[in-house]
Amino acid sequence: MAVPTPHGVPDHLAAPQFPPELAKVLRADLAAVADEVEEEVRRQVPEYARPADGAYLQNLRSGVVQALTLFVDHIADPRDDGGAIAATYYELGRGEALEGRSLDALQSALRVGGLCAWRRMGRTAEELGLDSAVVAALGELAFRTVHEVAQAAASGYAEAQLRSSDELERRRKRLLDLLLEDGPVALEAVQDLAHSARWPVPRTVSVVALAAAPDRREEDRPLAAAGALVDMGSRPPRMLVPEPEGSGGTGGRAFTLALRGRPAAIGPAVAVTEAAQSLRLATRALGLMGRGVLPRQGVVRCSEHLSTLLLHGDEPLLERLRARVLAPLDTVSAGQRDRLAETLLAWLLSGSNVPDVAVRLHIHPQTVRYRLRQLEKLFGDALHDPETRLDLILALRAESLHARRS
Repeated sequence: MAVPTPHGVPDHLAAPQFPPELAKVLRADLAAVADEVEEEVRRQVPEYARPADGAYLQNLRSGVVQALTLFVDHIADPRDDGGAIAATYYELGRGEALEGRSLDALQSALRVGGLCAWRRMGRTAEELGLDSAVVAALGELAFRTVHEVAQAAASGYAEAQLRSSDELERRRKRLLDLLLEDGPVALEAVQDLAHSARWPVPRTVSVVALAAAPDRREEDRPLAAAGALVDMGSRPPRMLVPEPEGSGGTGGRAFTLALRGRPAAIGPAVAVTEAAQSLRLATRALGLMGRGVLPRQGVVRCSEHLSTLLLHGDEPLLERLRARVLAPLDTVSAGQRDRLAETLLAWLLSGSNVPDVAVRLHIHPQTVRYRLRQLEKLFGDALHDPETRLDLILALRAESLHARRS
């Protein structure tokens, strides 16, 4: 295994040849050194102060022995790259990440153990009467050995974290696809997948449909709310927000700022198994924003525009309703049609109260009465039929929305 060398550590030690008997003496003493190192690590690193029969301590003992073996092997044969032992520490680091633990404890154990081992082996070197140049070379080799195993552990840890992060992202993507698929969604299936994706299942959710960015710059990516499931690759991009009515949901200014000015439509809050309904309305609202029926910029909340969304739920049917119900207005000029349609809608919505219509439209009551007489001639008794009045309100509302975006 290739292990990068830190600044200040040479690739090849410019040290004198070690005496042939040194490796033999240190290897014979290896078990006793391992006992001393293990005891010191357990004393100084709380994470390793566990019952002696624990798997954690078995890994500790194995790691200590292999690191000491690597050190002695380097003395016996400087050409040995210690690949097998580096691979062991790679797996140790990987295991720490997979268990959800920090790498700090393992790195601390390496530092403490390395210092302890050097003190013990340094004493042995002095007892053998080795000169200062050889002792210095041993110290340099000890430092290099600790660095090699530490780097191997860090590499294993980083690789496992990356894979774990990628896998978590894949699971969350599958969870989002499950929640937003058409048809019934079983709560048990959601709970199982959410558990593997480390996503707490909320009581309610909202789906946010986002306008496509003009380019794919990272700074245009919205900042997801806490716990949100995001799919920027879908069309339109979407974000599922848990507990949207809570403090961290879609109702606050912080959420609007997190969108970075990107136009968005927020679907209504629904039960988690009904998220597809929220997506459908959010997508419809986003489409109406693009056409100018709803505000083109900012954030549109579907819960505030339910009647508009209902009207545009079946646009061909809505067009048929408009054409049939408003046919009498086709007999007048375009300018007159607009004025009469506006007056008729205001009159129907105000409970046939002429003064209220005048205030609403900023015109004189006499002008309202004049227009109503014209409408009476065009529509006749239909103006007083309850069912026809409902149809007229729907058709005129659609007409006003159409006029607003023209």
